[in-house]
Amino acid sequence: MKTLSHDRLAVALLGEADRFGAAIAGAAPDSRVPTCPEWTLRDLTLHVGVAYHKSAAIILSRPAAYVPFEAVTIDEPPAFAGLGDWLRDGAARLVAAVTEVGPETPTSTWTPDRRAGFWTRRLTHETVVHRADAALTTGAPYAVDAELAADGIAEGLGLVSVFSRLQHPALDRTPLRGTGETLLFHATEPDVAWLARRTPSAVEVSDEPAAADVVVEGRAADLLLALSGRLAADDTRIRVSGDAELFRHWLAHTRF
Repeated sequence: MKTLSHDRLAVALLGEADRFGAAIAGAAPDSRVPTCPEWTLRDLTLHVGVAYHKSAAIILSRPAAYVPFEAVTIDEPPAFAGLGDWLRDGAARLVAAVTEVGPETPTSTWTPDRRAGFWTRRLTHETVVHRADAALTTGAPYAVDAELAADGIAEGLGLVSVFSRLQHPALDRTPLRGTGETLLFHATEPDVAWLARRTPSAVEVSDEPAAADVVVEGRAADLLLALSGRLAADDTRIRVSGDAELFRHWLAHTRF
């Protein structure tokens, strides 16, 4: 599957931020998020919004070296009632920043992909998943465009592959190295699949369907939520055939 264009992702990010803001409107800020029980709804919203505002600031500073989020100062977020508009503003700032410098321009990121456009794609899919968290907390409606969800699966699997090669303190995926075990993730809407092969040195991901030790199928929107730990492995919206324990092991070591 071809990666969605930066323009398509930028439009999606603005829409996702707007829907996130709508999902939290009028809700209790101290509500516990069932899929992230260590967070309140306010914590969840700040997590997303801070990423928008800080990544935009980093991009516009045109850094020559890595800049950790902790080193970036932004204005104090507003009270909870104003966080929806703050989210929307942060997403707009990020899109404007990437547009100003160009999505292919080098910048600071926490992956080997050092392009400014990394932030648009990463934070679009971050928002898609965390909007599900917000919707589960507040009871707001939730739906995701199928092609956007499929791109989110591809992006997430790409990050798993990258961090299965590297020993990153926060995103270590080296426990997923293996001896040739295979997992096939098949999105039925749209019809696209990814094969993950666990080798001794890394997880190798391709979009060439093949026989696998376990096959996990579902609509792209549901498969994305399952792979991000928002749907249980035995949820009826997901079909697992083959070595279910292999899939459970994958889930245990891939949650962001």
